[in-house]
Amino acid sequence: MRADGQIAIDDPTADDVLALLGRHMTLMRSVSPPEDVHALDAAGLTEPAVTLFSYRRDGALLAVGALKELDVGHGELKSMHTAEAARGRGIGRLMLAHILEVARARGYRRLSLETGSMDAFQPARSLYEATGFTYCDPFGDYRPSRNSAFMTLPL
Repeated sequence: MRADGQIAIDDPTADDVLALLGRHMTLMRSVSPPEDVHALDAAGLTEPAVTLFSYRRDGALLAVGALKELDVGHGELKSMHTAEAARGRGIGRLMLAHILEVARARGYRRLSLETGSMDAFQPARSLYEATGFTYCDPFGDYRPSRNSAFMTLPL
């Protein structure tokens, strides 16, 4: 798969990235109550502690994922989203593997994430579980919520 596409740092304000992030936010708002939508929008993805990655094939944007530094030893996986037409091809798994490589290279000892607890998020939770993430208590600024699942992976 990687031979067909490329993962690289990208600009959250690029037109095609904004369009994909817009679809991501629309989806998140359709399956989560407003107080439990924790996806980063373009402004959040431009914060200095956040690095946005994209997966492109032949110039077409197929997926995004971000890594946020919580502290020198702890990162957070953010804004994982694969375009609907590209789902089921392993692109999300590639993006996750890339972000894990970057987190390890940065010296993080742990990578954590928040995702939804509802059925719509089962594919994401399955991917994270298959990668070794385990469920944990809320971290950072998160508060407990029946709509959130918190996961972490020691690196």
